[in-house]
Amino acid sequence: MSIVIYIAVMAGVTYLIRMLPFTLFKSKIKSKFLRSFLKYIPYTVLSAMTFPAIFYSTGNVITATAGTIAALVTAFFGLPLIVVAVAAAGTALVAGLFL
Repeated sequence: MSIVIYIAVMAGVTYLIRMLPFTLFKSKIKSKFLRSFLKYIPYTVLSAMTFPAIFYSTGNVITATAGTIAALVTAFFGLPLIVVAVAAAGTALVAGLFL
């Protein structure tokens, strides 16, 4: 029964997060500062959630750093996401074999 309560609470929170901006901001935001601030929020939140997970994912900070560097380099050159992911995982794997 508790799982149903957990799912209901998660559904309610998710709904509120998506519904509140529509109810609070009925007109277009005219402030350039606020618009530029809100533009970068998704990237900031994604980075804040992703980077700690990256460095704890392998159990070794050196292999995680090697994989992160490989991902950043391949992404900088505009390679597809699958190439970036495979390069990062492969680099972390090879680094782990030598440590």
